[in-house]
Amino acid sequence: MNTEIGGQESNRGGKTAAAGAHLSLAVEGMSCASCVLRVENAIKAVPGVAEANVNLATEHADITFSNAADLPAVSAAIRAAGYDVREHTQEFAIDGLSCASCVLRVENAIKGVPGVLNASVNLATSRAAVSIADGAVSARDIERAVEAAGYEARALEDGDSGDRERAAREAESAALRRDTIVAAALTLPVFVVEMGAHIIPALHHWVMGTLGIWSWYGQFLLTALVLAGPGRRFFIKGIPALLRGAPDMNALVAVGAGAAFTYSVVATFMPGLLPAGTDHVYYEAAAVIVTLILLGRYLEARAKGRTGDAIRKLVGLRPQRATVQRDGRTEDIAIDDVRPGDIVVVHPGEKIAVDGEVVEGSSFVDESMITGEPIPVAKQAGSHVVGGTVNTAGAFSFRATAVGSDTVLAQIIHMVETAQGSKLPIQALVDRITAWFVPAVFAVAAVTFTIWLFFGPEPALGFALVNAVAVLIIACPCAMGLATPTSVMVGTGRAAELGVLFRKGEALQSLRDATIIAVDKTGTLTEGKPQLTDFIVAPDFDEATVLAAVAAAEQRSEHPTARAIIEEAQRRDIAVPALDEFGAIPGFGVTARIGERRVLVGADRFLTREGIDPATFAKDAQRLGEEGKSPVYAAIDGKLAAIIAVADPIKPTTPAAIEALHALGLKVAMVSGDNTRTANAIAKRLGIDEVAAEVLPDGKVEVVHRLSKGGAKVAFVGDGINDAPALAAADVGIAVGNGTDIAIESADVVLMSGDLRGVVNAIAISQATMRNIRQNLFWAFAYNTALIPVAAGVLYPLNGTLLSPVLAAGAMALSSVFVVSNALRLRRFRSPVAT
Repeated sequence: MNTEIGGQESNRGGKTAAAGAHLSLAVEGMSCASCVLRVENAIKAVPGVAEANVNLATEHADITFSNAADLPAVSAAIRAAGYDVREHTQEFAIDGLSCASCVLRVENAIKGVPGVLNASVNLATSRAAVSIADGAVSARDIERAVEAAGYEARALEDGDSGDRERAAREAESAALRRDTIVAAALTLPVFVVEMGAHIIPALHHWVMGTLGIWSWYGQFLLTALVLAGPGRRFFIKGIPALLRGAPDMNALVAVGAGAAFTYSVVATFMPGLLPAGTDHVYYEAAAVIVTLILLGRYLEARAKGRTGDAIRKLVGLRPQRATVQRDGRTEDIAIDDVRPGDIVVVHPGEKIAVDGEVVEGSSFVDESMITGEPIPVAKQAGSHVVGGTVNTAGAFSFRATAVGSDTVLAQIIHMVETAQGSKLPIQALVDRITAWFVPAVFAVAAVTFTIWLFFGPEPALGFALVNAVAVLIIACPCAMGLATPTSVMVGTGRAAELGVLFRKGEALQSLRDATIIAVDKTGTLTEGKPQLTDFIVAPDFDEATVLAAVAAAEQRSEHPTARAIIEEAQRRDIAVPALDEFGAIPGFGVTARIGERRVLVGADRFLTREGIDPATFAKDAQRLGEEGKSPVYAAIDGKLAAIIAVADPIKPTTPAAIEALHALGLKVAMVSGDNTRTANAIAKRLGIDEVAAEVLPDGKVEVVHRLSKGGAKVAFVGDGINDAPALAAADVGIAVGNGTDIAIESADVVLMSGDLRGVVNAIAISQATMRNIRQNLFWAFAYNTALIPVAAGVLYPLNGTLLSPVLAAGAMALSSVFVVSNALRLRRFRSPVAT
């Protein structure tokens, strides 16, 4: 799904293929990092393509177009490179067709939807057959395009692209399982007869005495069946790739197994063509290579299927049906048919269909899938509800405000999919290496063959062949290509389950490097709901009169302190007069006129700027500040009238979160608009390392820059609205959401709840994921670095050690399985703090 968050238009929305369009295509046939680069280069060569990002783990290509999106050209380029775009045909019933011009109009409308490869409309049957790239467009988008052209369309089959992709993966896994079993059954006799004869002399004598040359004929037949049947996939993909001068993993296997088989065929049927003493057969090597690599691919496919569990769980949260009130009656309709403004009825135990606002009834809703908080939330008229959450008790009705791709759940899924498909900066190094890796392997294999042929012991040709084949097989770069994307997929998926959404995959890497966590105080460290704790008036002023004037002045202010003052006036039943004038000065305070009186409310710097000395309350201000309370001053008609103490309670979970951040080796800085004394008091209570106090809204960026001096990497934590500039300026911006407002464009990471422990989870899983990636890359590169020379035979002069192609195939297969299995360990990641 490629819906853009924040109200931007989706490429699935049936819009005209225009500049800046985005598409995600499912690509088949990729097996290693070389394939990724080859597909990316093929796509980028298509005119109009601005950017292409191919992910081996997800088997998707994410494409951005600078000009009109030409999907057929992209599909053709991918196929020309030796791969395929996974597609399916969807049939639609078309209403309103009357002539051939209608057919052409509908065809053009459908073809104009990004993601459609071709469309054919039949006037006689009033049906359209549409070829669709999997994952690039939905049936509903095509229906909208037809409707926009003046006709009506209805999909004739259900199921979304995710279901089809999952079915395709399951079919691929089943095919690999079948081919592996067949190959193993055919290979076992060959392996037992040939290798067993080498290990058990008695078996060798029995074979030679009873079967003789027929043993080789039998091995030839069985091996030919293995290569022509289960192993055919390697040749039909690998040989064309080799002929195009762009060899991949399939080419390595095809050349390795094919060389062993061809040499054996010559030794069996035309031994006279070989030098004396070199007529040996290596059928078991060719057969076992194919069997073991198929086994490895099957195990890898099963493991890779589990890397997308998080997305499947999220998709599984979406209800399929909704009960809607329309035209005075209640209807049960498909979730895709719910429209904004519909009144949706929710019964006890049901999932809420879409996002909306309660209009009637009350209940408690389990929102743990959004916020991570297990306690159900009370809902009543005016409350916001989120699609996918569960109604625990009571019944209510709500007005749908967001449906389809605009719902919170859809945005979450999109965020996770986007992060999972992203390339981390570390992947650039892998890409550069794998760009030349496979050609280099062929070169090493050629050098190995040449050296053994001219300088090796007798039979030199046999040694040369076996070692060259071992080099080809051992060096497959599958593990390199899977090392990063599989870890990113599992890591971001597990993070989403913990309420941490990585909007950008690269934030996984940059967050790991953060050394300073700068936290905005209000709403992040604290509840964000200040309470009035002290109200001290100057001599000659009446407390009730001053409070009424101050509350009146704060009526139009959006600052949390204003709400605390107004609530105190309401609690005391003090009548608040009407305002005649009002003005707000960000970072300072407010000014108001009530009749003939001029009222100022704000920080001490505000009164000083207005020529009013706040020194009268100096001792009170000092005491309040030491207690961690924020003093606010009031002046009436140019005279100091009162000092008001407002305290924003610290969240109960904040101390544990600060302690956990310190345990991760991080320095914590607090950014606050409070006066220095108050900010320092709060910082002391929490054990915060550095304080930036009296910071105006536009000064937070400057604080971020100051903290980053000396090479420090800064992660800024804020609410994503007032803190947007600081979030963007920091190395990593972490936005604290409220469970529903997650479309924060300026942040790299979004926390679904306001709990600061989410920051700890984000950093910890970033560190765990990068550690996992380093393990994978070490295994992949160390494996090749260590075993390619061994396969080439460098140990033979020292201790007579040679690496059999059979062992090379087994090691290569296990390397990919190891990398994917290691990435899957991230599914067991546990939060370092209790949540």
